[in-house]
Amino acid sequence: MPAQHLPDNLETLVLYCRAGFESDCALEVQTKAAELGIYGYCKTGEAYVCFVPANGRQDIERLLGQLHLDQLVFARQWYPVVVLAHLDRENRLGPVFEALAGWPRAGQLVVEYPDTNDGKALVGLGKSLSKPLLSKLQKQNRLTRKLRSDLPTLFVFLVAGDTLMLGWGCPDEINPHPMGIRRLKFPKEAPSRSTLKLEEAWHQFIPADQWDQRLAPGMKAVDLGAAPGGWTWQLVQRHMMVTAVDNGPMNAGLMDSGQVEHVREDGYAWQPSKGVEWMVCDIVDKPARTADMVIQWLLNGWCRQTIFNLKLPMKKRWDAVDLALSHIQSALDEAGLRYQMACKHLYHDREEVTVYIWRQS
Repeated sequence: MPAQHLPDNLETLVLYCRAGFESDCALEVQTKAAELGIYGYCKTGEAYVCFVPANGRQDIERLLGQLHLDQLVFARQWYPVVVLAHLDRENRLGPVFEALAGWPRAGQLVVEYPDTNDGKALVGLGKSLSKPLLSKLQKQNRLTRKLRSDLPTLFVFLVAGDTLMLGWGCPDEINPHPMGIRRLKFPKEAPSRSTLKLEEAWHQFIPADQWDQRLAPGMKAVDLGAAPGGWTWQLVQRHMMVTAVDNGPMNAGLMDSGQVEHVREDGYAWQPSKGVEWMVCDIVDKPARTADMVIQWLLNGWCRQTIFNLKLPMKKRWDAVDLALSHIQSALDEAGLRYQMACKHLYHDREEVTVYIWRQS
């Protein structure tokens, strides 16, 4: 983001995450920033983290310019903020307008709160603040009257009745979805709610204009640990031919589709006789074991694209993710493979993160 477009009083970076993963999000952003020579400390709330770099706005500009949100595993959303605390509950907007003095024109106003029960209790306050704030900013020509997605977004992030953060997010740097969450509707025909994990992963990792090529009808796919068939169901909806590997029973409707072959074997031990386009896996096991299995599939050319989940330990989750991803990357690099790899803690994930790898050679 050009320096002249970042208001002077923004010296903190807020990052949204799932509640309970604040320390992992904090450690990750500090690690990634330090790799770029940017140092600072983190303060955590419930379902969010504030990163305060040593050189304030200057460091934030560097970080936003050299690191993209999609490169962070645990962060759902991020943008620079000024924190307004100890607000007079009878006059919250006075300090807000003072802090906004000199800010450029924005294309939309977004009022949000942490994705927690306490955060949801602030919805009413957010609605009461947004109407007068919207009206005055539009009258001052500091906010467009019609939504402009090509202009920065003005964020109001409510964290308590007397504390909020004013944020400034450029379109190519922020998550466009409210609260950084992609909402998906559960298809009642699907065998399990886990189906939403794979659907969200496709939206996260594969651009919409590439679905017809990279998720094409007729492709062959393997679902390891498939039962009862939540992920297989998504593959079938894309008209793929699926080998579902699991000792457990598969959904009868999926088997009636004529697109699924059920192989009753251990997903980690089974090997295909021929390569396929897709391998997906949502088996509960140690991240290291899953990483080794994925490496074998990619090095042997058994699949070109894979989406799999890494189940996380209760502690040091960022360390576990970093170790598993580094192990995979080292093995693929040593073999001279060309590939794309991305990892995200998706909204429909719980104690796991989702990884996508596309082998291009």
